[in-house]
Amino acid sequence: MIKAKPQQALSFYDSVQAYFDKAAVHTGLDQGLLDQIKVCNAVYRMKFPVKINGGVQVIEAYRVQHSHHRSPTKGGIRYSKHVNQEEVMALATLMTFKCAIVDVPFGGAKGGVAITPWDYNEEQLEKITRRYTAELIKRNFIGPSIDVPAPDYGTGEREMAWIYDTYRTFNGEEIDAAGCVTGKPVTQQGIRGRKEATGRGVYYGIREAVNSAEDMKKVGLEPGLEGKTMVIQGLGNVGSFAGKISQDEGGAKIIGIGEVEGAIYKPDGIDIHDLIRFRKETGSILNYPGATNFSKADRGKVIEFECDILVPAALENEITVNNVDKVKAKIIAEAANGPITSEAANILVNKGVLILPDLYLNAGGVTVSYFEWLKNLSHMRFGRMEKRFNQNIMAEMVNVIEEKTGKKITDIQKQTLVRGADEIDLVRSGLEETMISAYHQIRDIMVRNPSIKDLRTAAFVNAINKISSDYLNLGIFP
Repeated sequence: MIKAKPQQALSFYDSVQAYFDKAAVHTGLDQGLLDQIKVCNAVYRMKFPVKINGGVQVIEAYRVQHSHHRSPTKGGIRYSKHVNQEEVMALATLMTFKCAIVDVPFGGAKGGVAITPWDYNEEQLEKITRRYTAELIKRNFIGPSIDVPAPDYGTGEREMAWIYDTYRTFNGEEIDAAGCVTGKPVTQQGIRGRKEATGRGVYYGIREAVNSAEDMKKVGLEPGLEGKTMVIQGLGNVGSFAGKISQDEGGAKIIGIGEVEGAIYKPDGIDIHDLIRFRKETGSILNYPGATNFSKADRGKVIEFECDILVPAALENEITVNNVDKVKAKIIAEAANGPITSEAANILVNKGVLILPDLYLNAGGVTVSYFEWLKNLSHMRFGRMEKRFNQNIMAEMVNVIEEKTGKKITDIQKQTLVRGADEIDLVRSGLEETMISAYHQIRDIMVRNPSIKDLRTAAFVNAINKISSDYLNLGIFP
């Protein structure tokens, strides 16, 4: 018997373009305007030398600005050996629509450096990061009013601090220099809550979706996140925070985890905090007590685990036409960018699977990056002006209640009632409001238009309409 060859899956960029085209027909907009919204406005491909281990290594890197309908452009920087121009263009394109969906006033952008970060030590990574930043500065591809990078796969607070410091070296007189990059350490003009932001946004989006009794009935589930089984592919920053918050605040039951070294399955539940400690001690999630192991060669089986909610939080094109029939989840929450090809997504939608799309669900990162950018431009920590005032007002109110009712409130209750909001409280509140509002905007579009069958198409329609308004109302598109 001759085995059928696996079908060639669409590339990440082709999938994004297909999603756009599918949504565009529902907007009624002029084709020329749609073409302008669809294309990448500026693509900068660079190669630069860096001294590594006594020799010279040529590094390939990119920065793509997809849309200038709003300024500055905004998007993370990815360090991965798989980085190429098409991937960065796809990510930049998604960023444009992502920003529009959550009403963040940026155009979309993305950066990538084609290296495997763990192949380099800290000093070498710093050299590469600073040289990449210098290249962006020379070409006017970075600045608080031009283009504002952020962390992505393979980068974090450390790299953003290096970018900020390099930018300040070149632009020492610029008072708003801190706004040139977000995702910085709090000690370097960052904002509390940025590190957890994407994962927390994933949690808020999942929670809002599963609270809809009508939508849960369609997938055969009861409303609410409590007790629902969850499988997470990818235990990086996004996956780990999404898992921890879903478990701690939502009561989700995590039964499967996939990582680069393999996958584990434990139907009676995995304490994700304990698993993260275990991996830190042993260097692997494998052999976690009570769990079934799947080797590195079989790590892809994590998407086949039976569960209520599958959270792909790794890289793009993980679910394709070649494995989509093995997916058993009732809800797929796209914490990663582009984890499902457009062909596979169509199959899943036709099967009745609820997909929470990436351009909505992982927008928590850019939302809190927006808050950080505002903080940098205002030169003031959130909560500084109002925290004590609100605390004093609430204390007076508690005193009046005690006086009028004759009942004493305990010290612990009083501390809870009168506490003023810190920066982290305001960031989380703003993120929660953003994710809830954006979800209902998208869902309402789908409900009002019977020809739209999925949330992704509704999200693209929402984003395209908002961007077109900028072009038409602001006279950008003559």
